[in-house]
Amino acid sequence: MSQVQNLIPARITSPGQILKRELDARGWTQKDLAEILGRPQQEVDEIIKGAKQITPETAIELAEAFGTSPDLWNNLEADYRL
Repeated sequence: MSQVQNLIPARITSPGQILKRELDARGWTQKDLAEILGRPQQEVDEIIKGAKQITPETAIELAEAFGTSPDLWNNLEADYRL
């Protein structure tokens, strides 16, 4: 058996999954984040489900809400979509 056949594909984590973990770690609900961002809760839900992409504007808002950089969220989105 060759080395290639033994490889296990990497699991790709969506930005929404990471966002959900961040919410859980802080004890925030989707509604809480929606209020912080000034956006509809449905939009947060769609990002978490992967139905809506994180735009540069949203990346800036998430960075402000979580104390991270916008690049973090932009890169997570770009890597996931690739």
